[in-house]
Amino acid sequence: MNAAAMRLVFIATGDIALPSFRHLLERGPRPLALITQPDKPVGRHQTLMPPALKLDALKAGVALLQPAVIGDVAAELAAIAPDVIVVMAYGQILRPNILTLARTAIINLHASLLPRHRGASCIQAAIEAGDAATGITAMHVIRQLDAGDVIWAKAIPIGAAETGGGLHDRLADLAAEVLEETLQQLGSGTATRTVQNPDLASYAPKLEREDGRMDWDQDAMALERRIRAYDPWPGTFTVVGEAGQPKRLKIFPPVEVCDSGLQPGEMSTADGTLRVGCGTGSLRLHQVQPEGSRRMSATDYLRGRQPG
Repeated sequence: MNAAAMRLVFIATGDIALPSFRHLLERGPRPLALITQPDKPVGRHQTLMPPALKLDALKAGVALLQPAVIGDVAAELAAIAPDVIVVMAYGQILRPNILTLARTAIINLHASLLPRHRGASCIQAAIEAGDAATGITAMHVIRQLDAGDVIWAKAIPIGAAETGGGLHDRLADLAAEVLEETLQQLGSGTATRTVQNPDLASYAPKLEREDGRMDWDQDAMALERRIRAYDPWPGTFTVVGEAGQPKRLKIFPPVEVCDSGLQPGEMSTADGTLRVGCGTGSLRLHQVQPEGSRRMSATDYLRGRQPG
């Protein structure tokens, strides 16, 4: 089968899937439908915001489905009779009544080198663990999370100053390349299947905002990686005393690993900079955001900080 002639459905929600979706729109096979999550309420006024993928689909005239539960659109999907279903950062586990609907394959594009870092926070996990490389893996979808046979994967190095946001964008672009190669292999019948070794698997669960609270008992180098990994989501923070009240202080990369001389969590402003002690070593902070205020340099924060 010619890859360009495939009947393809795209299932995704996260922005990491945008380059792959746009690649299909521009170079084919053109998606017959996009399935994405319902619009989500955002902000103080809980305004409904559509996924960016939805806006692209509407602009391109691609059929759109937004079920609360994906199993509810099994009949509509069956009527399309897809050869291939592509899934990326969708946010739901596919039900059995969906897994049988593609004639050739249901594939998932995952932002790690499987079986390492299965799960939702795979990008942050790779940076936090100090991995030298990560990548995009194309695999067959099964009921078990990110455990299907691998079709093809491509690696990229992780930079020494890489943030979660920067790596997200690079992997998003890489995914389009991996998808194109995977579809060509499936179309030509040359695609291989490599079973994942479960003994090498690790799991990176979905992160919540509270996961960004700094544990200053940890090693400074590990915390430096976490600050980079969690930027922009979920972000990192510590709690400081402001006018006798505990307040969150957001921390942004880059931060500098220094010698210690401080107890874990102890702050020093002795040299005109803001340094925090860790279990081993310390971190010099350069950009922070006090609760209820704007992002600022640590120097400006120290000028306006009241004793806690």
